Amino acid sequence: MSEKIAICPGSFDPITLGHLDIITRAAAMFDKIIVVVMTNASKEGSFTKEERLAMIKKTVADLPNVEVDIYNGLLAEYAQNKNACAIIKGLRAMSDFEYEFQMALTNKKLNPQVETLFLTTRAENMYLSSSMVRQIASMGGDITSFVPPAIHDDIVKRLSSETRD
Repeated sequence: MSEKIAICPGSFDPITLGHLDIITRAAAMFDKIIVVVMTNASKEGSFTKEERLAMIKKTVADLPNVEVDIYNGLLAEYAQNKNACAIIKGLRAMSDFEYEFQMALTNKKLNPQVETLFLTTRAENMYLSSSMVRQIASMGGDITSFVPPAIHDDIVKRLSSETRD
């Protein structure tokens, strides 16, 4: 029987407790999860891809079937290269669904062997986003309840040192 591999893609700038929840739940369903930091041309990152990779590795260190990677190409191509059977996407609201549904159909067209599975976020994470975390941290707010403890200080150090208006 072959190993069931799923890809958990995102920009993770930075990874939040919402992301970690989706990754942890997916890890319980598949033999292996690959969390992949992808390039999103419409988003300018606060952290380099290598910094995001390091933060995710710290965050998932206790999940033995999770590995972390960086990829700059098409997600469907990456899934094929890794022999993945699924792409896992977390959904917070209906507004997420419309975009993610379009991406799922596109990925299916590019790679018919891969399925996209949507996991809904837990209620306590419905409002949580990386951009919100960045904004709160850059203004000196407390992000303790939004990010994994292993990376909290890294995020605060970077974002609170950015110039404030």
